[in-house]
Parts: sequence; structure tokens; C-alpha cells
Amino acid sequence: MTDPETSQDGDTADARRPRGARLDGATLDRLRPLAFSVAYRMLGSVAEAEDVVQEALLRLSQTEGVRNPDAFVTTVTTRIAIDVLRSARVRRESYVGEWLPEPLVGPVQANLPVAMASAPLDAAAHAELADDLSTAFLVLLERLTPTERAAFLLHDVLGYSHAEAAGVIGTSEVAARQLASRARRRISRERDDAARPASARPASAHADRARAEELVTRFLAACEEGAVDPFLELLAEDVVFTGDGGGKVPPGFSIARPVSGRDTVARLLAVFMRRGAPIHFERALVGGEPGLLIVADDVIGGGLIGTWSFEVVDGQVAGIRGVINPEKLRHLGPQADLERLREWLMTNRPHRGAR
Repeated sequence: MTDPETSQDGDTADARRPRGARLDGATLDRLRPLAFSVAYRMLGSVAEAEDVVQEALLRLSQTEGVRNPDAFVTTVTTRIAIDVLRSARVRRESYVGEWLPEPLVGPVQANLPVAMASAPLDAAAHAELADDLSTAFLVLLERLTPTERAAFLLHDVLGYSHAEAAGVIGTSEVAARQLASRARRRISRERDDAARPASARPASAHADRARAEELVTRFLAACEEGAVDPFLELLAEDVVFTGDGGGKVPPGFSIARPVSGRDTVARLLAVFMRRGAPIHFERALVGGEPGLLIVADDVIGGGLIGTWSFEVVDGQVAGIRGVINPEKLRHLGPQADLERLREWLMTNRPHRGAR
């Protein structure tokens, strides 16, 4: 793979200043969100993305004469992320249970740059950017090879031309076009509109967000009731619940494989709520979409237990993805003591009747 510091392609050859000038700290700080947006979409891991960003910015800070720092940092970040993703694929093959991306919690940064020469985002484009950070979208990207993922993200999500994407990846324009096309076809088999560029998607992002917010509100009410029927009203017929504990949680805290079907998922949720655990839910954006944080009550020390993200299709919940693996939640703050929660449940369950 060609090093960006010596590449003769259009992207990186134009990224040079007269020798001797190095970038200041303010410029590096400005570039950090761009580098993270590329690395996180490539890897689906906050921790790995932050490591990649640190390395990319270090290389940039040590390189003299960078004329187009946006192009430089995107190139370096993508290339490092491809290598990291290749090694991560091997680890994920032996992962215990289903692998889900590490959740991003909170609003998508409004001024997040999405391409090295793009115009500022309007409201619709900002909504699409949130879609491209959603758990559902990142799960779809897992179907792709590292180079397919890079070519697709650079062209379809970040707005690069195929020629520019080729320069970043270190391949020919024809090969970059083929990689992106193959990625688009593979994703479309899972969800028809996931691989289309933002300009080709239906202009209904705000309506979808409002519907998702409404469903989360009703979902919380169903959790309070803890009965099957309220969940049935919210779930699509073919809804799928996926949990990611990674083998890092006590028995009974996470499902080993996805559960599908409206009745089955509704019963699972109702049983979960009837356990009477000392927990509560907090609304939050998870992957840029309305979701929930599962938080332990103070009686067991508080702390985050996990996150739920919702995929809404045609006004119903089509997917629920729960991350409870503690290693994937470290970046979100203090975590709950799951062993303490398990002991509480074992002690108190006999004294709690079903609702």
C-alpha cells in the first residue's frame, strides 16, 4: 500500500506545502472529528477508532509541508483502519455470541466534516449523517471486506469521487468503482435503500425520527407495564432482538443468539421486565437514533448496564440491538457491577411476584 507521504496520486500529491511548515494544534483539533468519523464507520469500535485517530494525527503532525490536511488525514486514517479491520476480522470470528458495534451515545456533531471539499451540511444531510452512524447501518457494513467498506464509505457516504477514493485506498479508479459497486449490491440484499447516496433516499428523515421518538416513548410505557400485549403493538411481525454480551457478563444477562418474531420478542421483553431488577431507562441518542440506556439504580451502586438501539421500518420496531458487553461500554462512563446485580436478583426474586 502506497504511503501518503510519497504517493503521486491526485489526493495526496496535492496535499503538500513548501517543505518546513507543520500544522499547529488548532488544525489537528479541527481534523480529529473528521478522522474519527472515518475510523468509526470503518471499524464500528470507539476504542479502535480512537487509536487509529491518534496514530493518524501523530503522522500528520510529524509530516512537513502538508498542503491539504483534510485529504492527508482521511487517507492515513482509512489506510490504518483497513489494516486494523483485517486483523479485527480474525478476532471477531471467535467472538462469543453476536458482534455488534460499540455504541455512540449523544448527538451527532453538527459541524462534522464529511468530505475534504464538501459544502456545509444542511438539515437533511445532517439527518442522513446520523443514519450512517446508526447501529443498523454499521451492522450492514460488517458484510463487506475492508477494501469494499472503505470504497463504499468514501464514495457513497463521505462524497469522494471514485478517483479520489482510489487515491486514498491505494488502487485504480476502476478497482475503486468496482469495490463500491460490489459493496452496494451486497448491502442492498439486506436493505434496499441502505446503500443509496443521501440524495437518492426518500426525504422523510424528519418524519422517521419523529416516529422513532414516539415508538421509544411507547416502548418505555410498555416496559413499565411489563406485559406482552403493549410490546406486540410496537413490533414488526419479523422483528429481531440481538444481544451482545461478548461472553463478558453473568449467565442470563444476554441472549446467545438473535431472537426473531413478534410474539417471541414481546414475551422475551415482558419476562425481562417482570424480573423486577433495580434498573431504570434513560432516553438517549444511540448511534444518532432514538434509543435507551439501561442504568442500575443506586441500591446496587448505579452505573450503566447497556444500551438499546432501535431500527424503525414502516412505523414499527423492526430491530432491537442491545449491547451489554462491558468492554464496549467503557467510553460511556461508569458501569454497573453486574455481579452485584445478579446477587440482588438471586436474593430478591423469591419475594417478588409476577406483575
